[in-house]
Amino acid sequence: MFLFLSILIILIHQTNAQPGFLYNFCLNDKGNYTANSNYHNNLNTLLSNLSTNTQIDYGFYNFSYGLGNDKVNAIGLCRGDVKPDNCRSCLNDSRVLLTQLCPNQKEAIGWYDNCMLRYSNRSIFSTMESSPTFYMSNRGNATNVDQFNTVLTNLLNSLLSQASLGDSRRKFAIGNVTGPGFQTIFGLVQCTPDLSEQECSDCLVGAISQIPQCCDNKKGGRVVTASCNIRYEIYRFYELANVATSSPPPKVLPLPPSPTGNSSNSRTVLVIAIVVPIVAFVILVIIICICLRMRKSRKHIEDEAQNDDEIQSSETLQLDFATIMVATNNFSDANKLGQGGFGPVYKGTLSDGQEVAVKRLSVNSSQGDIEFKNEVLLVAKLQHRNLVKLQGFCLERKERLLVYEFVPNKSLDFFIFDQVKRAHLDWERRYKIIGGIARGLVYLHEDSRLRIIHRDLKASNILLDEVMNPKISDFGMARLFATDQTQGNTSRVVGTYGYMAPEYMLYGQFSVKSDVFSFGVLVLEIVSGTKNSGVHRGENVEDLVTYAWRNWREGTASNIVDPTLTDGSRNEIMRCMHIGLLCVQENIAERPSMASVLLMLNSYSVTLPLPSQPASFTNRRTLSTNPIHSEEYNSGATKSSSESQFQSVQASVNEASITEPFPR
Repeated sequence: MFLFLSILIILIHQTNAQPGFLYNFCLNDKGNYTANSNYHNNLNTLLSNLSTNTQIDYGFYNFSYGLGNDKVNAIGLCRGDVKPDNCRSCLNDSRVLLTQLCPNQKEAIGWYDNCMLRYSNRSIFSTMESSPTFYMSNRGNATNVDQFNTVLTNLLNSLLSQASLGDSRRKFAIGNVTGPGFQTIFGLVQCTPDLSEQECSDCLVGAISQIPQCCDNKKGGRVVTASCNIRYEIYRFYELANVATSSPPPKVLPLPPSPTGNSSNSRTVLVIAIVVPIVAFVILVIIICICLRMRKSRKHIEDEAQNDDEIQSSETLQLDFATIMVATNNFSDANKLGQGGFGPVYKGTLSDGQEVAVKRLSVNSSQGDIEFKNEVLLVAKLQHRNLVKLQGFCLERKERLLVYEFVPNKSLDFFIFDQVKRAHLDWERRYKIIGGIARGLVYLHEDSRLRIIHRDLKASNILLDEVMNPKISDFGMARLFATDQTQGNTSRVVGTYGYMAPEYMLYGQFSVKSDVFSFGVLVLEIVSGTKNSGVHRGENVEDLVTYAWRNWREGTASNIVDPTLTDGSRNEIMRCMHIGLLCVQENIAERPSMASVLLMLNSYSVTLPLPSQPASFTNRRTLSTNPIHSEEYNSGATKSSSESQFQSVQASVNEASITEPFPR
C-alpha cells in the first residue's frame, strides 16, 4: 500500500508541467559563462544543494561555492507563510527553470508566487538592492480612492515596522485592516533576512513609494524588488496557518510494556508497536499531501477566475515561425507593405482568417531572447482604440517578428498630402482624427501601465482604420532595442526633422512635452494639408510652423487653411490652429500637456492663452548635418520621396520611443 501510494505521488508530480515565473531577469551586462566551465560547474553544485541547505523553518537560503572569479553566490527566499515542503518544491522548480531561461548569464533572478531565487558572481549578501524590479496590479479599481489609499498606506507602514524589526531568520509581516465600505484590505511585506533593520526599512519604503506608478487607484497590486517585496489585495492571498516561525517537535509516546510469556511474542508485539504507527503516519502524510495539492490546484483556478491581475502568459502571444511563413506566403514581395528602419513589413493572413501586419526585425540587436520576450509582453498590454494593437510575436531561428493588427486605410500622409485624396478628409473627419491622436497620446503619457514618450509622431505613423479612426503606430519599439537612454536625455537622437522639439533635437532632452510639440506640428499639417518641410509662396520658402505663426500674428490665419475644406465650423478650425501653435512654443513650460489639449478640443468653455513665438525651423535646420529617416510602419503606404529629404541630427534608426516600464 505504501509503495503504491509513493509511486502514485511521484507520477502525479511528474505529470504536472513546469510552472512559469511571474517574472525573471537574465542580466547580460553582468557577464556570461560557457558550458562546462568552472563557473558553470560551481553553479550546478550550489543549486543542486539548494533545498538541503535552506533553513527550512524560515525559508531563507544564502550560500557560496567556488573561488575567485568562478565563485557563485546565491539567495533563495520563500514567502513567510509558505510551508517548508512547499518552499523546498518552489526553490527546486526555480533552480531548474532559471538556468533554462538564462543558460549563459552569470547573474539571474526569478520570482514565483511562493519564492524567489537569484545567483551572481558578485557579492549579493547583506546588500540592499532595489533593482531589478517588477510590478503587478489588479485590474479592478478601488472605490472611495482617497480613503482607500489612506487606509492602505497606514497598513503597509505598520507592516513595514514589524518586518524591519525581524531577526536574521525572518523579516516578514502580514495584516489586514477594514477599508471603505467595510471592505477588508490584506497586506504583506517581506525583506531578505540578511538585511539590517535600516536596510529593510529603506527597501520597503522605496517599494511602497512606487505604488502610485504601478497600481494607482487599483484594489490590489505588488511591487517586487531584488531585496524586498510588498503586496496588497482585497482578498486574503496568504495562509494564516503557516505563519508561525517554527513548529514544536512531535511528542514521543512511551512504548507499551512487554507482555510476560514467550519472548518471541514480546518481540512481535514490539515490532508491531513500532512499525504500525510509522506506516500509519506515512500514509496519513501522503493523503494530506494529495489533498493539499488538489486544494492548491482548485484555489489556483478560482483565483484566476476571480482575480485577473496576473501578467498574460507568453504562450497566448507567441507564434511559431512556420505559421507566420504560411501567413505571409513565405514573406513574398507581393505581400510586402513597406520598408522601415527596423526592417520590412508584410501583410499576412492567419489560419483563422485574421489579417495582420508582420514586421520582420533586423537581426543586429544585441538584446537577449528572454528580455525581448518580456518586453514584447509589456508592450502588448498597451490597449487603446487609438493605438495599433500588437497581436503577437515570434522568436525563432534568430528571427524576431512582431505581429500587429492590420489597418486597411494606410497612413494619414497617404491622404492629407495628396492633392486628390485629401478631398476624402472633410473637416469632420480631420477633427475626429485630431481628437483620436490626442486621446492616444494621453493614454501613452498618463493612463497606460507603461509611460511612453513616442519621439517620432508624424503623419506616416498615424494609421487609419476602415472608418478612418486614427491609430498611433511605432509607440513601443525603443524599449526593445535601446541601451543608452535615460528618462531625461539620450546620446542618440531619433525622429523626423520638422517634428522634433528644439530641446530634443539640439540637446537630446526629451519629455512628454516633446510629443506635444510633434502633435502641434501634426495639427497644423492636418488643418493646412501642407507638409511641414516647406511652404512655397512664390520664391519664398518657409517652414509650416513659422508660416502659421506669421499669419496668425498678422491676422491672416485663414491663409493657412486647406482650400479644399469647404465645410466645417471656421471657429473650430481656427481653434485647432490656435491649439497647434500653443503646442509648438519654444518654451517647454508654456506647452500644454496632452490632457489639457484634449480638454481644449472637447470644451469651448476653456479659454485658450495666447501662443508665444515658436522656435524657428530654419534656424534649427542650420544646426543639422546628417540625414536620417525614422522607423516606418503602416499597412499600405511606402515612404514618400519628400520625407527622405528631411534632415536631422545623427541617430539610430533602431529607436522610436521611450518607455517607463514596470520592470526596470
